[in-house]
Amino acid sequence: MDKPVITQVSDTAFMAAAYRAMESEQTNALFEDSLAAKLAGEQGRTIVGNLPKRAFIGGWTVVIRTRIIDELIQTAIGEGVDTILNLGAGLDTRPYRMALPQSVRWIEADYPHVIDLKESRLSGDTPICKLERIRLDLADADARRHFLNDEAARSKKILVLTEAVIPYLSEDAVASLGTELRSHASIRYWVADYFSPAAYEYRRRSGMSQAMKNAPFRFEPKDYFGFFAQLGWRPKETRYFAIEAERLRRPAPLPLAIRLATRVLGLFASPQRRREMKRYAGIALFEPAVTNTN
Repeated sequence: MDKPVITQVSDTAFMAAAYRAMESEQTNALFEDSLAAKLAGEQGRTIVGNLPKRAFIGGWTVVIRTRIIDELIQTAIGEGVDTILNLGAGLDTRPYRMALPQSVRWIEADYPHVIDLKESRLSGDTPICKLERIRLDLADADARRHFLNDEAARSKKILVLTEAVIPYLSEDAVASLGTELRSHASIRYWVADYFSPAAYEYRRRSGMSQAMKNAPFRFEPKDYFGFFAQLGWRPKETRYFAIEAERLRRPAPLPLAIRLATRVLGLFASPQRRREMKRYAGIALFEPAVTNTN
């Protein structure tokens, strides 16, 4: 039996980097990530090349979410954010490729082996802003608490980025993280992936769940936004992949049969159902909910 190409959650970082490298080679690229190929390496290309054919939507999703998060970060910095905490940073290169003020502090936290690899492969490259890397297992509650306490005390206005992290955590783990983040007044924004129940079902039907059985999605709350509301977070903005793809003129690379079937369904669906069809997944920007002290 062939060895699975994804053996642990951190392997998905190579997959995402490979997709970003592929996008950067396009003439109409939505962003330019000149370091992605270096970071993805042969492992990233192998993972992408061995995913099931029905999982083609995954690369498009990585590209759209990357562009969305880029824009959310730029807006947040314009609103005074001085620190980005990138939890589970993986092989992200935003501190090198985005037009960021040099004064911005960017802190990446991830497993030691991910940080070691990243520092090795990017040793000759210079970030645009103040970049720090922390070797941290986010599952280590004590280490994470000390880390967040230190960073919250050092900054005035923080955006926490958990790109492609939340889906791999249990509901208890997300609740614990969300509660900790909410306890710090300087943490003003939290960026997280949104998936509807229909999106999880598609992953199962497309073969992605099987291909990534060693890195399964675990966070499947029945009421996504209600879950975060209980932790004291409300959505400031939610950007859905399908709607953003229309804006960016980058439709999903669906086979003709699926595109036709989707159009037919749309013709007979109610307005509410058509909205739901475009809101199956996206990126949520959370902010602390206002507490009524009366």
